[in-house]
Amino acid sequence: MPPTLDLSRTRHSKMIISPPRINLRRAASYHHDKGPLSATSSRFNFDHLMFSPPPSPSLPSLSPPLRKPSKGFAGFVRPRRVVRYILYTCGLVFVFYAIKWLFTQSPVLSFLSRPYDHSLVSRADLPDHPAPILLTDSRGRTSWTVSIPQGSEFPPTAEQFADVCEKCRETAERVQQLRSQKSSIQQTYLGFLSDVTDSHFIDVKEAQQAGYLPAPADRAQDAVKTLVGETVEGTIPKPVCEKSLTFVLESGDAGLGKTLMMLWTAYGLAQKEGRAFFIDDSRWSYGKYMDIFQAPPREDCGPPPRHEMLPCPLEARHLLVSTRTAIDLFGELLVGGSSDDPLERLEPSAQKKMFNLARQGHDALFRLNKDDNVYVDNRVRDLMAKRIVPKTKGKQNGLAIGIHIRRGDRHPFEFQYRSSYMPVNIYAETAREILEDKFNHTGPHGAEDAVAKSHSLMILASDDPMIYRATELKGATLAQERIKLAAKQEMKQPELDRNVMHKFHDEAFGWEGGFFSAMFWNLGQSSSSADVEAHKRSPSADAIRLRSLVGRAYMMDLAVLADASDVVLCTVSAVGCRLLAVMMGWESAMEKGNWVNIDGGYGWRGVSS
Repeated sequence: MPPTLDLSRTRHSKMIISPPRINLRRAASYHHDKGPLSATSSRFNFDHLMFSPPPSPSLPSLSPPLRKPSKGFAGFVRPRRVVRYILYTCGLVFVFYAIKWLFTQSPVLSFLSRPYDHSLVSRADLPDHPAPILLTDSRGRTSWTVSIPQGSEFPPTAEQFADVCEKCRETAERVQQLRSQKSSIQQTYLGFLSDVTDSHFIDVKEAQQAGYLPAPADRAQDAVKTLVGETVEGTIPKPVCEKSLTFVLESGDAGLGKTLMMLWTAYGLAQKEGRAFFIDDSRWSYGKYMDIFQAPPREDCGPPPRHEMLPCPLEARHLLVSTRTAIDLFGELLVGGSSDDPLERLEPSAQKKMFNLARQGHDALFRLNKDDNVYVDNRVRDLMAKRIVPKTKGKQNGLAIGIHIRRGDRHPFEFQYRSSYMPVNIYAETAREILEDKFNHTGPHGAEDAVAKSHSLMILASDDPMIYRATELKGATLAQERIKLAAKQEMKQPELDRNVMHKFHDEAFGWEGGFFSAMFWNLGQSSSSADVEAHKRSPSADAIRLRSLVGRAYMMDLAVLADASDVVLCTVSAVGCRLLAVMMGWESAMEKGNWVNIDGGYGWRGVSS
């Protein structure tokens, strides 16, 4: 029997005895040691007998743990899980679009999609005159709309136009400040050509559907029946246009040229914006539109109710524009740049854009009434025949030079003539220079073409009948003789016996000096009447007839000059001169230089003053 180890006699009575399950060998995983292979192997040593416990979990490790090599996306994400995530995403997108379609298409749930639920203004608090009002929803978001009470005057007066548009600007700025909560952020007043719109404005139709504005009780009374060329009696009513622009022919300016330029440009802008175009002439100082022109092109849709026609903002579905608000609403394109100086040159790109808009309106709207149109066609044909050299089969023609001279209350831009008028001799000398440049070297062997020069003519139109007697323009042909503004000395006064008392008659007056606004507003008024303003607001039938004759004469003058002339001389300070450029077209007037301005170096300016 082998001897046993007796430990009871040792001094160390508290000796720690290792449990039999503890392995005294160093773990192979600590130093990646696989242990001895055999007793005789060279790798065999006693290091594995030394106890080296693993680091305590409660103590920090002296060395950072080894990082495991990172695995790729495919290493820890299963393909089946990827497919599941894709299906979840597609399902959520489908549910979102399904709910959106349900809210926008379903008539049952349409009321849930209203953007605003409450208003700052109740129906009882709505103003009794056209004015913008503030709205707010349940979340405190502010918006605005324009209220046009039923039965209010249509169209609004010029003062109402200006007042409502000014309040629209103030309201838009106020809403923008409330939305942004920053007083430094100002609302920009947008133009037709801007790509940014005022998203805080609610149109009348949407405001009525949401219950903010009351629907009109009598739709027949609210319908507009005064628009030019629109008839409702005995016809099937047309559907209301989706978008429209109605131009109101009312102006405190007695002149016709500026109103006509704005009308043409407004038509071009309406076509650019996809709006139907209508004209209202119920308070036009020249009478009925169709007494001077033919009806504008008919639209496939009908005009909207008058309470939906708003003078502002530009985002309104149905816009109402007058000569008083046209420049403000149409923006910088019509003004001609950011400067208030009317003499500043336009940028070429802006000039051409404005010109093309006006030209589009001219092509659609400038059609004289049937009688005047027939006369103008015959007159143009006769004038063009005068410049044809006989026996040349039209190959050798003279030059027709149109001259437009504006006097009256319109003065040139050029500094030295701003208080007077452009001298007549400047027109005559410029016309002779054009003839010399044209025919001095066009004859046989490069000589002067005297035959063609002798068949050239000057076609003259002016608001001052005394210009026709100027010696500098002797031999000039009148543009038209159908309606002429007569001078006082041309009027035949009846010879009365001075020894007999006769009934008093107003002294006749002529148009010496040209067209003046005061003279225009007093047409048809007796000298005994002192209330000029009342006559201006409510003219008599005779006054309307005389004003219409003045307008017809002006339009026929321009039509003959534009159609019969090869070159036109005029002063750009007169709006009629700018109208002539539009009537000639961009290629002829601008590119070929057939429109000649003798009023300084200023270019075509549209409706600028």
